[in-house]
Amino acid sequence: MSKFDNNIHLSEGRSSAASVIFIFGLSLLGALIGSQIGIFLAIPFYPGSMMEMLQALANPTGDSSLRIPLYISQGFGTLLGMIVIPFLYLRVRENKDLSIFFSKPIGWLPIALTFGVVMTFMIVNSIFIEWNANIHFPEFMKGFEQWARAKEDTLAEITLFITKFERPLDFAMAFFVIAILAPLGEELLFRGFIQNELHTATKNIHIAIWVSAILFSTIHMQFFGFIPRLLLGALFGYLYYWAGNLWIPITAHFVNNGFTVVVLYLHQQGIVSFDIENTESVPLSTALIFAIITVGLLYYFRSYFFRRTV
Repeated sequence: MSKFDNNIHLSEGRSSAASVIFIFGLSLLGALIGSQIGIFLAIPFYPGSMMEMLQALANPTGDSSLRIPLYISQGFGTLLGMIVIPFLYLRVRENKDLSIFFSKPIGWLPIALTFGVVMTFMIVNSIFIEWNANIHFPEFMKGFEQWARAKEDTLAEITLFITKFERPLDFAMAFFVIAILAPLGEELLFRGFIQNELHTATKNIHIAIWVSAILFSTIHMQFFGFIPRLLLGALFGYLYYWAGNLWIPITAHFVNNGFTVVVLYLHQQGIVSFDIENTESVPLSTALIFAIITVGLLYYFRSYFFRRTV
């Protein structure tokens, strides 16, 4: 029997596995619809007409005026697909409230430990970022590799475009969408809904955490960043399972995304020399030291909540 009784049963009297498929598919559809709604809501923020904006979207990185509309589109996609739809699903179909994910007390020490874990793990994860970015597939998968590389390059170009902060407003919009909305929505969907439902379906928390992390990494459609994002998703999953409160993985996700956006902005302003977009890893000895620190912090974090269950 698990030492932690933190599994939340969402689907009373229904298949949890089927609920995972249903809510995941519904959320993806909602994200797609939400992003399209966001495009139309963003028309007043584009200097041209609606038709001119739609034409410019064929090559979004070629028009800096599209930066704010793209923030709005991405934000509405996250809001509808990963926050509103899961909320409505929980209320209407399961007759439950979002508070079930936040009811267990946590305190400030776990929040501080979460901050430390994420910051040290980011250094460790640079090893996997560099390895994954330079991975090569076997000869029989060269077709897939070429397609994946092209997809990666396109997404990387768009990411570079929307994180080029020409004005403080660009930074503020990016921070809200990437560091606030994304952690709230993605953690609610992948840890709150999918991880809990998979745990109920499989009776195995490790399967639930890693499958949720695989789905989390897959939706970003960046195959040459799949492993580091998978590891990050698993980290969020274990933190959530041990703490039993969704604010912990939301905080972890916020620290990861927020730190990235802030350092990127400071680098563009010439305030810091560190380029966080550089995929070159730290020396292996440095990564090993921070891996030991990360494991130590995780052990203390787990022990903190374990003591409260006995």
